[in-house]
Amino acid sequence: MGRRVLVVVNRSKPRVVEAVQRVRSVIEKHAVFVGDCDAFADGPPPNLSETDLILVLGGDGTLLAQARRFVAHGLPLIGVNMGSLGFLAEFDLDAFERQAPSLLAAQTPLATHERMLIEVATYNNGAPSPSHTEVALNDAVITAGPPYRMIELALSINGVDAARIKGDGVVVSTPVGSTGYAVSAGGAIVSPDLQAMSVTPIAAHSLAFRPLVVPGDSTIEIRVLRANQLRPRNGLPKGTHGTTLVLDGQRLHDLAAGDRVVLRRHQHPVHLVKNPEGSYWKTLVRKMHWGLAPGEQGENAR
Repeated sequence: MGRRVLVVVNRSKPRVVEAVQRVRSVIEKHAVFVGDCDAFADGPPPNLSETDLILVLGGDGTLLAQARRFVAHGLPLIGVNMGSLGFLAEFDLDAFERQAPSLLAAQTPLATHERMLIEVATYNNGAPSPSHTEVALNDAVITAGPPYRMIELALSINGVDAARIKGDGVVVSTPVGSTGYAVSAGGAIVSPDLQAMSVTPIAAHSLAFRPLVVPGDSTIEIRVLRANQLRPRNGLPKGTHGTTLVLDGQRLHDLAAGDRVVLRRHQHPVHLVKNPEGSYWKTLVRKMHWGLAPGEQGENAR
């Protein structure tokens, strides 16, 4: 008997109904189809105790959300890409179907990447206990937000004051997230096999502040010294945020002057199934055109 597979589906993706039927057919041929559930339903599915493997049918954003949702359960996730990038979700439908016999066979060891997450605790206005604690696989971003005036943040690492950041905010990312917002802000690309966190300022009002990478067991604290706060006279639509903590580009929390954000490695890693036909560095070149000369195309790179 093969592995017991739960399919998590982002039903907002085009062609997903057809894809679900195809994926189910492949699973039932080689393993046990436990069922399917909506990617953004509240709470875990009821049949997790009967599951060996979670197949996520969507894009990278869907896989990020499911990594946060299921990390405490310790189940491996396999990402089948139905989005536009497919950097985290390493398989497409053809690759999954082609490799299904070995991926789904219970007697075959499942090769996975172990990836760290960041635990993010927010303390409002000097409170001794966090108002909320969540996790992020890619990054935790403090962004200035409307009305888009410069904010000021105080950074400390392992209890030692490190720097003050004046600008549009800061990105704290895992190695997985180093190729997201962090690299767009000028941060380093960090091998996902490392246990580390990178700190990248967003439009820092200083030539002296450069991105830095710290060990994964570090504790990073960011105090909000000056923030943007919304007032009705700004004429902004209801629900618009001022200075905001953004987790994986999906979870948002308002921040105000006096708040603290404490970040450390989460106690549980997430396990993502490897595509044996793929390579992180090949994907970096193919999908993001890293290191290519002008005029070269990443999709055609060797």
